[in-house]
Amino acid sequence: MIAKALLSTKHPVLAHLIPIRRCNLSCAYCNEFDKVSKPLPLEVMFRRVDRLAALGTTIVTISGGEPLLHPELERIVQHIRRHGIIAGLITNGYLLTPQRIEHLNRAGLDHLQISIDNVIPDEVSKKSLRVLDRKLRLLARYAIFQVNINSVLGTCVRNPEDALEVAHRALELGFTSTVGILHDHGGQLRPLSERQQQLFAQIMEMGKRSYARFNQFQKNIARGLANEWRCRAGSRYLYICEDGLVHYCSQQRGYPAIPLEKYTRAQLEHEYHTQKSCAPRCTISCVQQVAMLDNWRDPQTRPAFRPADALVQLPSPSVNYE
Repeated sequence: MIAKALLSTKHPVLAHLIPIRRCNLSCAYCNEFDKVSKPLPLEVMFRRVDRLAALGTTIVTISGGEPLLHPELERIVQHIRRHGIIAGLITNGYLLTPQRIEHLNRAGLDHLQISIDNVIPDEVSKKSLRVLDRKLRLLARYAIFQVNINSVLGTCVRNPEDALEVAHRALELGFTSTVGILHDHGGQLRPLSERQQQLFAQIMEMGKRSYARFNQFQKNIARGLANEWRCRAGSRYLYICEDGLVHYCSQQRGYPAIPLEKYTRAQLEHEYHTQKSCAPRCTISCVQQVAMLDNWRDPQTRPAFRPADALVQLPSPSVNYE
């Protein structure tokens, strides 16, 4: 992935693909789900994967909502792998069973990530270590794909010490461990407290290294500092919603909002050179990690996109979805 990205800037490195917006949980900080959406037809998902392959995409990560609610998820993963594309999955883990893990193994899944927000469930999040530990043990026993456990820090987290316990448990089970910082409803920075910063640094130094650890963005975010970087969203990183529209990211849905089947290499080049005014205080780590590959080259010369220009307004994270 890195070699291909360094050789050429003409293709997406990572695309997030949404096969279903519905989720079985209602985390208070999340604005990426609903309670009613149906899974997209398989043929629709196949066409979108085919289009991403035609654009030269290196990694496709399936997200949601909760992607395990899609009854034919494994066939989508299989179709991604047929193109030689690296296949990833972001899930809350609740629906994992030995049989489902075996199906993902056979489909060729490369990477799975679960974010765990706390140790004991509360009104903010049910993505808790106490609830999910049995699922983690199933993954440790059956999964042949890489598993990463992402612990989180931020203003919504009641007990910051939980992140350290989650990270320790991930490493005990042989998984990689990362730590993320919860953003506000616009994907923007909320600085960590002094104790949270200490925990962040401690978790970052723990255990196995991964590509995600070679980035300075999160360290600045933890200290409440803005980052100077060239966001390549809409070019090197694509977010494709359930309607098949390409957006900058999950937190800037509404721009450019062009159907994937009409997204061209000219559009990729245009967005590669377009500044994004939301970038300095952004906390979307997957976009930042992709941008690292090109941050040293090709200045962005087109006028900055302003989040207020987006065509679709994001719901507030305080919305009651029940």
